[in-house]
Amino acid sequence: MGVTVDVHQVYKYPFEQVVASFLRKYPNPMDKNVISVRTVEERRESFSLSVFELENWAMQGPVMMNIISVLTFGGTQTTVEHVPEETYVSTGVIYRKRIAICRNVVPEILRKVSMLKVPDIQLEEESWLNPQERNMVIRSHCLTWTQYASMKEESVFRESMENPNWTEFIQRGRILITGAGFLNCILETFAGTFLRQGAQKGIRIMEMLLKEQCGAPSAE
Repeated sequence: MGVTVDVHQVYKYPFEQVVASFLRKYPNPMDKNVISVRTVEERRESFSLSVFELENWAMQGPVMMNIISVLTFGGTQTTVEHVPEETYVSTGVIYRKRIAICRNVVPEILRKVSMLKVPDIQLEEESWLNPQERNMVIRSHCLTWTQYASMKEESVFRESMENPNWTEFIQRGRILITGAGFLNCILETFAGTFLRQGAQKGIRIMEMLLKEQCGAPSAE
């Protein structure tokens, strides 16, 4: 059947401050279940343009040709004939992949099931930060127990429509356990409760970090 947990929060701080606090949220003494978080990949995303595509852009006039020169050659004017066969143009989006190591919080009584006897749990988090549009999309999933369970979260930080100096946070978590037999429902209930409590704890940690690092929240 599965369990879904939805979270919505508005932080009364600008987007840039909220994202910076999120990226350094863990490890944190307020949540000892998260042992470590390490970044395994970070890059600026880009897309490729062929000579044919650049020619089509250039045919639209000198304005487009100037845009091409800025994107590909830092503003130096050039001709299409001197453009490489394939040119990569940055989208401005920053991609990160992080791995978190967390304590196994499954109660000891349930760890009698062999598949649950692991000391730690690994989570993979991918994020796409768009500074220009002021939003960051996050997708995370559990790397442990993948044969028996699916645990995923999708989140977004974005500029609040109510106030551009505030940041809206929306998260949906989904847990589905299929490989534990009669324990499926019990484990799903436990995991759902833990996910809800973890989300609220995460919000409290964020608010504490923001207040420590940025001062009182913005009232307007």
